[in-house]
Amino acid sequence: MIVGVLPARYASTRLPGKPLVDICGLPMIVRTYNSAKNSCFLERVIVATDDERVYKVCKEHDVDVMMTPTDIQTGSDRIAWVAENIFDAEIVVNVQGDEPFISGRMIDQAIEPMVVDPSVQVSTLAKRIENIEQLASPAVVKVVFDMNNDALYFSRSIIPFVRDAENISDAFGQHVFYKHVGLYVYKTPALQRFTTLPISELERVEKLEQLRMLEHGMRIKVVETEFESISVDTPEDLQAAINFYNTTLRES
Repeated sequence: MIVGVLPARYASTRLPGKPLVDICGLPMIVRTYNSAKNSCFLERVIVATDDERVYKVCKEHDVDVMMTPTDIQTGSDRIAWVAENIFDAEIVVNVQGDEPFISGRMIDQAIEPMVVDPSVQVSTLAKRIENIEQLASPAVVKVVFDMNNDALYFSRSIIPFVRDAENISDAFGQHVFYKHVGLYVYKTPALQRFTTLPISELERVEKLEQLRMLEHGMRIKVVETEFESISVDTPEDLQAAINFYNTTLRES
């Protein structure tokens, strides 16, 4: 079974009660769940939360939800706990719970390599960086990958470094850069292995948990996507999501 899991943590310093913020009549976690259900590959979609308020709202909206232990520290650990308790989950997809309009096709793109190639254990997405602001921002994680589309490195810095460029604008004109889209697909044994590995040095420095996999020799298949996804992490992001719904989805 291919299972999509949406970790939903109520506490957020930048946007309190984030999973339950209203986006044009529905809580964000419900909108994200409904969007994920548009995937053709996902056979089950589950919200994973340790908060009774989130659990209650999910039940009210007929959302498949599981309560997880309160001592689980990260979203990846929460997803691994769910996978352990769904005994026929062969492939587990980490769908971020704060992306209310994520495309089902986007999720399927990340899953596809694992369906066609049994050797793939972990896959993720990358999108071409469209402007210099994204390239310069440390909040936008960059990724480089080899000729087989296996990840070489992820960084908050600009990678690769364009040696002959005079400035960032020149670099942007000389090379195609990619940002990492934080949607992960795991074979269940790979997920369990990842969550039992110790925090690695590069992970500690960059604050990017996917580097733990690379440092321990795990391959990550990178799929290029043309889709953009709106992540809601601040009040400004929330307003942008509401504006997107009102100007794009409401009219469609």
